[in-house]
Amino acid sequence: MRYRLLDAQGDYSFGHGQSDFLINTPETVAQAVKTRMLLWLGEWFLDTRDGTDWNNSVLGKYTEATRDAVIRERILDTPGVNSILTYSSNFDGNTRRFNVTVAIDTIYGIVPNWQLSLPTAK
Repeated sequence: MRYRLLDAQGDYSFGHGQSDFLINTPETVAQAVKTRMLLWLGEWFLDTRDGTDWNNSVLGKYTEATRDAVIRERILDTPGVNSILTYSSNFDGNTRRFNVTVAIDTIYGIVPNWQLSLPTAK
């Protein structure tokens, strides 16, 4: 499994040869999870059915019953993921952010503390 490394701003890294890639490591799978999670449903023109349904199933009103299942399924459907070892999520009303922390078992080892934080309102 090979993924181009993302920089701190989430852009592809270029100009450093092979060090611009993650290859066959737990971090490779973690980046695959991240890019899948950050793809919004309908965003990719080649397959508008792919993506995370953030608007209706995760960040919208009354999504408490669906959001964790949607996120878990999206993680588990990522190539290289064997299982979710631990999962927690919370909504921070002060910052208006939805936060997820997961430990993921991958085909290359464990990603112990993968995190995602998204704003719920502008």
